[in-house]
Amino acid sequence: MGLEAPTAFLALSQSAGATGGAVALLVAASALVARALVRARRRWPPLEAAAVAPGPVEPTLKPRIRRARVAAIRHEAPDVKSFRLVSDDGGPLPTPSPGAHIDVHPAPGVVRQYALCNGPRDTDGYLIAVRRDSASRGGSRALHDLVTVGDTLEISEPRNHFPVEPGATEHLLLARGIGVAPLISIAQALAEADAAFRLEYFARSPEHVLFKDVLARPELNPHVALHHGLEPQGEAERLRTLLAARPSGAHLYVCGTPAFMDQVAAVAAPAWPRYAIHREYFNANPAAWAGERRGFDVKLTRSGRTIHVPPELNIATALVMAGVELAIDCEQGVCRSCLTRVLAGTPDHRDAALTALERERGDCMLVCVSRAVGSEITLDL
Repeated sequence: MGLEAPTAFLALSQSAGATGGAVALLVAASALVARALVRARRRWPPLEAAAVAPGPVEPTLKPRIRRARVAAIRHEAPDVKSFRLVSDDGGPLPTPSPGAHIDVHPAPGVVRQYALCNGPRDTDGYLIAVRRDSASRGGSRALHDLVTVGDTLEISEPRNHFPVEPGATEHLLLARGIGVAPLISIAQALAEADAAFRLEYFARSPEHVLFKDVLARPELNPHVALHHGLEPQGEAERLRTLLAARPSGAHLYVCGTPAFMDQVAAVAAPAWPRYAIHREYFNANPAAWAGERRGFDVKLTRSGRTIHVPPELNIATALVMAGVELAIDCEQGVCRSCLTRVLAGTPDHRDAALTALERERGDCMLVCVSRAVGSEITLDL
C-alpha cells in the first residue's frame, strides 16, 4: 500500500477521538482497500474543468506518466527542499505553462501534486519545492527522507488549473510560505512578457524565503515585496492595503495555507469580483472528513445502477468497491482527477480544488471527498 498506509490509520484514529475512533478506522480501512482496487482498474479521469471559466465541464485525457531522474536536490529553507527532475531517457520534457503542476509518485501507492517553479527560460528539467509536512501521509516524508540524487521517479506531464488570465491588464500575486511555488513560475513568465505585476510574498522569517536567488534577479526583483514575520494584525493590515481597490482589469492570484487564502478572499471581496480571484490548493480541505456524515444513494446514469454510500465511506470508495471503474489519485480533493459531472441532486463540496463558480453551478464534484446534501445524487457515470 505504500508508505502512507500505516499513518493513514494512525492519523484518522487519533483525530477521531474515543467516540469516533471506530468509524475513523472503518474509513481508513475502506480507503486502503479502495486504493488497491483503484490501482488495478485505473482509467482516464472522466472530466476536468477549466480553472475559473463558467460553463459545462469538459472531458480531458489523463496526463501521460513518464520516468524522471532526480538531477539535483537543494535545501531552500527549513523543512523545504527543491528537486530538479530531468527526463530519464535524456529526451525533452513537455514545456509547462506558468502555474502548472505535475503528479509525482515518490513511493509505491503514493501520488502527490507539486507546482512547477520553472521560469520560461528554465527548460532543462522540472523544478519543484517540497515542504516536509509533520503530518505527512507518505509524500513529503518519502521525498525528504528517501529520495536522493540519481533516483528515478514516476511523474505526469504538466497540467494547469492555475493559469494566467490572458486578458488581465495587471496581475497581483500573493504568496505565503510554500505557496510561492506556483507563483514564482507565473512571476518569471510575466517578467519575460514585460507585463504589469507585483509579487507580495509573506514568510515567517528571511530564512524561510524560498528561491532567494531567483527573486534577486534584476528582471524580477523590482516587482517583489517580501514581508517577514508579520504578526496576524500586521499581515491583515497589509492585505487590506493591497486589496482595498482593484485596478481596472486586474486579476489576483493567491497560494498558501487555506487560512491565508480564505483571509485574502474575505479581504478582497468588496473590491475584487470572484472571477478575478484565482487560488491554488495543495492540501486537503479540513472539512473533507469533518462534520456530519450521513448515508445516501448515488445513481449512475450510464449503467443504470444505484449504489448506497454509507456514512463511513466516501463516494469514490463505495463506487470502486462496487466494481465501478474510477480514477483516483490524491484522495484528498486536491488533484481533480476524480472530477465527475452531477446531473441531479446537490453536492456537499468538501474538496480544496473547485472554484467558487464551479461550486455555485453544482454541476460537478470531486467524488473522493465530497458527499451529497440530500438522500440522493445522480452522476454521469
